[in-house]
Amino acid sequence: MSEHLVVIGADATGMSAASQARRRRGPEQLRITAFERGGFSSYSACGIPYWVGGEVAERDALVARTPEEHRSRGIDLRMGTEVTEIDLDRGRVRTRELDGGAEAWTGFDQLVVATGAEPIRPSLPGFDAPGVHGVQTLDDGAELLATLERDCHRAVVVGGGYIGVEMAEAMVRRGLQVTLVLRSAEPMPTLDPDMGKLVRVAMEGMGIEVVPGAEALEVLLGPDGRPREVATTAGQYPADVVVLGLGVRPRTGLARQAGLPLGASGGLRTTPEMRVSGVDGVWAGGDCVEVLNLVSGGYQNIALGTHANKHGLVIGTNIGGGRATFPGVVGTAVSKVCSLEIARTGLGEREATAAGAAWESAVIESTSRAGYYPGAALMTVKMIAERDSGRLLGVQIVGREGAAKRVDVAAVALTAGMTVDQVVSLDLGYAPPFSPVWDPVLVAARKLAGRVG
Repeated sequence: MSEHLVVIGADATGMSAASQARRRRGPEQLRITAFERGGFSSYSACGIPYWVGGEVAERDALVARTPEEHRSRGIDLRMGTEVTEIDLDRGRVRTRELDGGAEAWTGFDQLVVATGAEPIRPSLPGFDAPGVHGVQTLDDGAELLATLERDCHRAVVVGGGYIGVEMAEAMVRRGLQVTLVLRSAEPMPTLDPDMGKLVRVAMEGMGIEVVPGAEALEVLLGPDGRPREVATTAGQYPADVVVLGLGVRPRTGLARQAGLPLGASGGLRTTPEMRVSGVDGVWAGGDCVEVLNLVSGGYQNIALGTHANKHGLVIGTNIGGGRATFPGVVGTAVSKVCSLEIARTGLGEREATAAGAAWESAVIESTSRAGYYPGAALMTVKMIAERDSGRLLGVQIVGREGAAKRVDVAAVALTAGMTVDQVVSLDLGYAPPFSPVWDPVLVAARKLAGRVG
């Protein structure tokens, strides 16, 4: 008799898990049913800002696999269907069709919880009005584009993290006047303030008004019930559209109601095999879980498609009878705002202190190519290491073309537990069109090596 796998959520983790399990076990061994409340499956949420900004012309370019393609591979994918309850005792989920409201129970032998994350939306006056947009799904992006077609000229982006700066760029590319309101002293609070300042100065040079240290208080509405201004502790700013860039939180309401274990961030806690801790037959991955940070040793929620796809591969392999684990992360992320590239991995100063590390840091300026080679662009690299051991703790990079992906070298070094002396000795590729004779990452390591160990 075949087992029944039920998947909640049809994006990166859910459908990667379903697809991998299907490759390993045929329909006679494993039935697979997946439920998705939205209108799209297996799409790139990370690409939404570039679709909204016009760099990606077609929405469908962000869709890796359609519902029809999944169904043709033996997965019963039911779109527009929301899971409203998980009954662990009886091994079943309750569902509701969004079109018509029909409810039903579906039993399972194995369950994958891949409910993702949801944009943080303040409980403040006006923030639930039409024209105020969180951006997490393709449906969200479509709604924002519909608003932008209403003759919008002024945008206020609330929040200066990755989503905030990317959406500020999208609004600039759409030709809007943009104001970025942020609570922190500098944008990109995952960077140290000195590196965040570089981002702010660059954004201001692009014509974006950056308002640091400001709390949003209210979205003031016009007679049509849509945004007119955003009131903050620093003043009021005109807005025809408001975009929320306050980050996301794990969408774990269902899991909480079912009594599944959650961590400090509200994400599900899992084993390295991505099995929900202490619960047989229930798996979870993607934006709704917490993962181990290999540098700090703590657990954190990181909403990135790279991890979500790997989680799905691990889950599907294990359900399919194989053996796979997800060891953890080092906290690598890259972004851009117009021509400025931003990257970080490992721990910043505040995080290193919170982890109990005694640390030193070094900041250098260099270029993406040999200084004499055409197109050489400036970048700033900051490196942090443990004071006594010299163990690398983190790297941050802000610069122009060719800057961001250099963080991958640091990510590998962090995963390997290397010291800055070992980083200095790395045999990296060199030719004038690609780097100076001393790559910027090596220059930072060389400077820091004199202060640690």
